[in-house]
Amino acid sequence: MTFESAKDFLLRRARERGVDAEVLGTSQRELTLGAAEGRVEEISHAVRGGVGVRVVYDGRVGYASSEALDETSLEWMLDEAVENAALQTRGGAVLLEGGALGRHDLIGEGLSAAVEAKADAVVSLERSLRADERVDALAFARYAESETEAVLGSTRGADGGYRNGYSVLMAGPVMKRGESVKQGWDIDLAKEFHALDPSRTSQTILERVGRHLGARPLPTGRLPAVFEPEVTAAVLQLLVVSLSGKTVAEGKSRLAQRLGERIASEQVTLVDDPTLTHGLASRPFDAEGTPARRTPVIERGVLRSFLHNSDTARRTGQTNTGHAARSYASTLGVSISNLLLEPGAGVTLDDGVIVTDVMGVHAGANPISGDVSVQGHGLRVEGGETYPVDNFAIAFNLFRLLEQVEAVGDDLTWRPGGGGIVGAVSLQVDALSFAGS
Repeated sequence: MTFESAKDFLLRRARERGVDAEVLGTSQRELTLGAAEGRVEEISHAVRGGVGVRVVYDGRVGYASSEALDETSLEWMLDEAVENAALQTRGGAVLLEGGALGRHDLIGEGLSAAVEAKADAVVSLERSLRADERVDALAFARYAESETEAVLGSTRGADGGYRNGYSVLMAGPVMKRGESVKQGWDIDLAKEFHALDPSRTSQTILERVGRHLGARPLPTGRLPAVFEPEVTAAVLQLLVVSLSGKTVAEGKSRLAQRLGERIASEQVTLVDDPTLTHGLASRPFDAEGTPARRTPVIERGVLRSFLHNSDTARRTGQTNTGHAARSYASTLGVSISNLLLEPGAGVTLDDGVIVTDVMGVHAGANPISGDVSVQGHGLRVEGGETYPVDNFAIAFNLFRLLEQVEAVGDDLTWRPGGGGIVGAVSLQVDALSFAGS
């Protein structure tokens, strides 16, 4: 039985039983190819998926899921969801009224190239990296792709489906010059396989890791700073926690009472846009069937919206923004799609530190309080000279950092994270505390 036929069967049985139901079928196909010594040495191909049902009965919500799509398994799953709902406390939950959402293919033939071509790409990446005499070892060189499919339907009329995906080249070299040894990694993402360029990716990775060779200690002090896009992306992922309607509904967001207030520099505009034509996390509707739309979150420093599904919107008295997220086997949550920090005019640092990498963000950060303390690498800009520095710690508060932003870069870079894709640029702040040697 296909997702479509499983959905139709479950919705028919739910209507016969007088139960409101929402059926979501999701699948994910992943391919990974790893190269070493000029040949492919790792091949992994996996497909996972199933169908989940969310029922609402007398204000109560119940979930169940199955990877088997035969009628017996689906009937059992519906029974299980209804029984689970009966065990819950009565609330105000309802299913949204829906309509025809269409069928959308957002990836087309973008990942359809032969496996041999993808193998050639990752082998070319590995060879190009090893050709640099500074590369002492290669921790990994991989090609990966992910393709997702979702089918949604409800007894309230929602009906639709879509498919999306993206591809990645990534590598982690260990580079050496004299006594200086540095290890790092980077990735290159593209909507379509043919948009990837192993030569371009290798040169970018060599430049990003190699520029730290010969790094000096950074003295302790307070200095102006620029976060490169990769670092900004990590910061934005922390911010997403406070912007989630789930965090607001649970009373854990420091921003909960600040809608309409300035929470950041006027240089900062943040939007979540699932409608981007070439967005790696674009979708025509969310996991409840709410049609996708662009949501301004922070507009010239002013907090305009949190990210909500129907439940968090109801619990907070705010507007549903269409950010419901779940897989077939999970409960209803909230997630970003294409979260974009809009580019600015660019950054210029005459004296200070360019922070290029941070380590241990999730261990060294409290997304609720916004307090962050992490290790970093970077480049010191001083008296017209730029040189690498490392082994320093940075301490700041996320919410105060947003207020300190003086300039926003024009170097947009996309990175996976926060349940979607984050588009980040460089951020310049007036001063940060660095703890070095």
